[in-house]
Amino acid sequence: MKRRNLARDLYIGLAIGFIALRLLDIRPWDQSVDAYAYWSTRDGVLYEGSSVGVLGSYLYSPAFAHLLIPLTWLAWAVFNAIWTGLNCALLWYLAGRWSLLALLFLPIPLEIVSGNVHLIYAYVAVAGLRWPVLWTIPLITKVTPGIGLLWFAVRREWRNLAIALGATAAIVIVSFALDQAAWREWIALLLASDQAPTATPGWYVPVPLLPRLVVAAILVVWGALTDRPWVLPIAMACALPLVWLNGLAVLAGLAPWWRQRAAERRGDEPGRATGVPSSQQA
Repeated sequence: MKRRNLARDLYIGLAIGFIALRLLDIRPWDQSVDAYAYWSTRDGVLYEGSSVGVLGSYLYSPAFAHLLIPLTWLAWAVFNAIWTGLNCALLWYLAGRWSLLALLFLPIPLEIVSGNVHLIYAYVAVAGLRWPVLWTIPLITKVTPGIGLLWFAVRREWRNLAIALGATAAIVIVSFALDQAAWREWIALLLASDQAPTATPGWYVPVPLLPRLVVAAILVVWGALTDRPWVLPIAMACALPLVWLNGLAVLAGLAPWWRQRAAERRGDEPGRATGVPSSQQA
């Protein structure tokens, strides 16, 4: 028990310390390139100078920017601290007392530092089975990781599929009504995007999106047919438009299933405090 508490306390202390550095705007800890791209949408100019592979570009739909408006009204340091806190909290939800150890998986600390949405995707891959409305997030950001919705279609969970698609449609309709020009710009940006950002620093998987999407779809269909929901974070990572190193943080979505199996081997109550939806417990 003391070991568990020590790991928990160390992680919480580390997270609070890092969030404090963000809040106090202390360099270089104030730097968070992707979070800054989201915050910078506050000026209403979303895609000027944006391109795939260009650091600091905002590449998601206008709908995501519109959802973030209440947060982007805040000062940068406050936004940065809140966004970092969200990522740290999501990692704790997924990995629990193993969160400190999870930081040794390089994509995860890179993700927390850069402030992208991959840990949010990891959360969606797990909690989205209970709350399908969460699938709106991948659909209005990187789009293709929404391939996980095939899970509901294959299993004929039509209500869950309708909730996910209906919520997304509602958000998109409102967003389009607010700024039609931004939507046209975003679609033009996607059509003109070069999927090989060789001039951008950082490691990425040099495999085109289409074959990865096929693999991702096969994984989701197989997982749905054989009741293996743990394939969802793997499929979502595979379906990312570009798989940068920090994109592999989506695999943190495997942690709850690993924790569930470990708990069962110890004879604990199935699914207890692992984050695994009760409907998916063995």
